[in-house]
Amino acid sequence: MATIYFVRHGETDWNREGRLQGRTDTDLNARGRAQARGVAATLRQAVEADFGAGALDALPLYASPLKRTRQTADLLLEALARPGLAYGLDPRLAEIGFGHWEGKTWPEIRMRDPINHRDRDRDRWRFSPPGGESYAGVAERVGGWLSEAERPCCVVSHGGIARVMMHLLAGQPEDQVLHADIWQGRVLRFAAGRMAWLPRTGHA
Repeated sequence: MATIYFVRHGETDWNREGRLQGRTDTDLNARGRAQARGVAATLRQAVEADFGAGALDALPLYASPLKRTRQTADLLLEALARPGLAYGLDPRLAEIGFGHWEGKTWPEIRMRDPINHRDRDRDRWRFSPPGGESYAGVAERVGGWLSEAERPCCVVSHGGIARVMMHLLAGQPEDQVLHADIWQGRVLRFAAGRMAWLPRTGHA
């Protein structure tokens, strides 16, 4: 398996407040913008260590079409001195849809929709929120993208997509990835059936 460098979008105010974002468009906050710029040094160091000096200039970048990921990709490219570089946008890299739960916190969902919240706890991988989608469904669309994408590459996407890639690319169990920490301002490297969060080089 060719190497994929995964970058989660930077922090938004909804991240800070613990609100489900899903397909809702939100903007990066000041910390999120700093994270997007700060991850550039880690990415450059990793790509050059793997493929040699200058390899980053040829590395394709793909992103979710949602605003927070596009803002992250733009700031990342600016910090890499590659502003204005065209990158691929693909709806299959968009965040898992939480439907009617978007904009709410988990305590609010437990209070307002206790039956669906209980059903989700029984099978988080296959459960779909009202108007939303399941992780199993997301895995199908991301798997389709992975079968077509040019690699090695960099992907700027979302926490839910990182979880699915952990399962598809590194063989992590479904339950394990749903409880894993998905960091902002870090690079997650997939290669040879393994995954690793790279040490932070920049600052956020």
